[in-house]
Amino acid sequence: MGWGDSGKRARSRLAWADGEVNLAAAICAAQFAVALTLRWVGMFDDDDHGVGSGGGLAGLGFLCVLVFGPPLLAVLGLLHAVTYTMPAATLARSVTRRAPGPEGAWHLASVLVLGTLWAALAVALGGLAPTGATALLIAVSGVPPTLGVAFVRRRERVTGRPPSADRVWLRSALVALGACALVVAAGTVGLATGLIQEYEPPKLGADRLTGVWRGDHGAELRLRAGGRAELSAVPAQPEFGDVTTREFTRCDGVGTWFLDTAGRYDPYADGPVSDRRDGVVVRVGDCGHDTYWTIGGTEAHPELFVLFGDPDAGDLRILRRG
Repeated sequence: MGWGDSGKRARSRLAWADGEVNLAAAICAAQFAVALTLRWVGMFDDDDHGVGSGGGLAGLGFLCVLVFGPPLLAVLGLLHAVTYTMPAATLARSVTRRAPGPEGAWHLASVLVLGTLWAALAVALGGLAPTGATALLIAVSGVPPTLGVAFVRRRERVTGRPPSADRVWLRSALVALGACALVVAAGTVGLATGLIQEYEPPKLGADRLTGVWRGDHGAELRLRAGGRAELSAVPAQPEFGDVTTREFTRCDGVGTWFLDTAGRYDPYADGPVSDRRDGVVVRVGDCGHDTYWTIGGTEAHPELFVLFGDPDAGDLRILRRG
């Protein structure tokens, strides 16, 4: 299991061969595509907060994914290869010059060490949970390219023919497409059979809505029993303009609120009333229009959210229980 030719030349060569980088990038791009599809299917039972429900614009967004997704995945795969898989290969080759053992084993060890460092960096800079699944996936994301390249290199030593770049990327794309199709089919079957429960927003009465709700930039909404609302830096619909604008104001003051259980006051509501979501209408004099805060989250962790602007490119603001 190795990256280069057998013998002393392989142990002395630390440069990256073009074929190795190309193959590692193709495998990385394929695994990114599968990971993103898994993430999308995993969101079937998540609250989408109304994002991406813009009809024709949603279709345009899907078309953009089809057009720009493959080259973007290729770039990400190349970036992953030159910052993760290939540096680990260089480290492994350096170690095998001074330590016993097959280069492939050292390469896997180097990949895990370097992956742990990248995961720790993502936790420090990206706010990921130290024990989160994302950090774990980052740490092991170099393993499939390592195993795949090692397999192809063994075949190259047997056949004497390196794989062509076009064939590598074509096979990678076909494998990724097939795997993504299987994931989507499994998710669809899961929804149809009830194994995956489609998201249902919680049903909250006025008694559960009363209290303090907080958001970013110091936003605080106090809903008092009896319909009194107290706002501090709370986003609100602007006085002028329609609901398609992303602009919003931040309100301070006292107003009123009430629970809307049929979505009658939701500016984005369409379709039958039975399909509309409950929300809270907040009214504050001299502070823009009424703002409709849709109820989301879960029974245990409810949320109030509003999407300013177009559903496909709006500005989402969320308040959570204080």
